[in-house]
Amino acid sequence: MYKILKKEILAPKIKLVEVDAPDICAHARPGQFVVLRMHEKGERIPLTIADSDPKTGLLTMVFQEVGKSTIELGTLNEGDSIRDIVGPLGTPRDIEKLDCVVCVAGGVGVAPIYPEAKAYHKLGTKVISLIGAQTKDMLIFKDRIEQVSDEVYYSTDDGSFAHKGFVTEVLDDLLEKGLRPDEVIVIGPLPMMRAAAKVTAKFDVKTIVSLNAIMVDGTGMCGSCRVTVDGKTMFSCVEGPAFDGHKVDFDELIARQRRFVAEEKLAMEHYVAGSGGCKCHQK
Repeated sequence: MYKILKKEILAPKIKLVEVDAPDICAHARPGQFVVLRMHEKGERIPLTIADSDPKTGLLTMVFQEVGKSTIELGTLNEGDSIRDIVGPLGTPRDIEKLDCVVCVAGGVGVAPIYPEAKAYHKLGTKVISLIGAQTKDMLIFKDRIEQVSDEVYYSTDDGSFAHKGFVTEVLDDLLEKGLRPDEVIVIGPLPMMRAAAKVTAKFDVKTIVSLNAIMVDGTGMCGSCRVTVDGKTMFSCVEGPAFDGHKVDFDELIARQRRFVAEEKLAMEHYVAGSGGCKCHQK
């Protein structure tokens, strides 16, 4: 059992929880994730580690309430416990000092990109962060990102804060003006990562994307996280979640992400109706 020591509402439907997990924090590295299960019949939920402190043992996770399980997770409060948390999982990022990196995050993607920005900043690398959200109210982790970035650019879809439009437009503009970072890291919704990869491909800039959004099992056994990279089938939860964004088949990936829409809708209907879960658990 992992006790929730802190809970914070960062934005509408976006929440942060800190749990006591010294065993995980002792080994966690940027780019890795955990899989949690709230109770015995709970769904396995993969969440990228937003922060970890090996000294205090505090593990930070950020999630957006989009389906039955994340909404249920959002009902837990400080003092409650999560039954299982497994990790750290996935291949950690190989971070070394570079001249300049650009971190591009969309929506809740700013939380998992933060550990990578922090690690690069600690090594003395110039970090330029581009953060996008639908509205000003949906921008999260501003203080944290600004502490580990040399420059920060914001964008909102509706223009309620900073640039009006997509964060990929800000990226395109900077590259058009001559910026040539050693690496661009992109974390966010699949269409956003696909768009960012198309932008950087024009300028031949190395681009890393994170594909944690398609995971289910988290250990490579279920095969749900299959992704085609450079024509080869790979498993995001084991060989990723970070991959070369120019080699990922995003069209296939986006189609695969929709495969459980019907089941997710049914699970939500039963949860809202107070049935306590899907029909397979009913007798």
